[in-house]
Amino acid sequence: MDSKSLGKLHKPLRRAVTDAIRESILSGRYAPGERLYEDRLANEFGVSRNPVRESFQALAAESFIELEPRRGARVAEIDRRRAQELFEVRGALEGLVAALAAERGKQTSSFALMSIAEAGVDSAARGDLDDLPMLNTRFHDLLADMAGNRLLTETLAQLSGVIRWIYAARLTDRVDGSWAEHRAIATAVGAGQAMLARSLAEDHVGAARAAYLDG
Repeated sequence: MDSKSLGKLHKPLRRAVTDAIRESILSGRYAPGERLYEDRLANEFGVSRNPVRESFQALAAESFIELEPRRGARVAEIDRRRAQELFEVRGALEGLVAALAAERGKQTSSFALMSIAEAGVDSAARGDLDDLPMLNTRFHDLLADMAGNRLLTETLAQLSGVIRWIYAARLTDRVDGSWAEHRAIATAVGAGQAMLARSLAEDHVGAARAAYLDG
């Protein structure tokens, strides 16, 4: 994203820079282990070094980059132990989200959830993978919204970026199975079956973990 595009975004400058760097990491433009330099990024975005420095702090908190004393920043690498920890936390949280969504979700939201799941199933069947990361994010964001627990939503939001990163890394490995699982979760949520929705969501994360760690 160039400085002109950055300037057109109606959001605080630090947030715009943070979002731009995050998207560059997610897209693979900045590879794991690659060093990031404040002055180069400031020049690229046409900003001072301050918003870049602030964005580094935010991205470090999200686990996208690592800050090293006297050496600056580099794109993080998700090793096996870190991925395992992330999946353990996500499995517990997503299970709770699905159960609460089944108990509290409105019918209109359930229809929307199923619509997203069906769109993912259709895209996967066609081999059209470009929209799947966005659909995956929309599905889980709506599920969290249906759960009606702001603290839970905020906690998942802190992990959502890294989850997208991991999801993109193994997108083609289990695309059909993943979206069949999304549809099953949506069906259980729509039917108000909280325990089944929890179990399916936990199994969904477990399958993603197996694909990432053992693939």
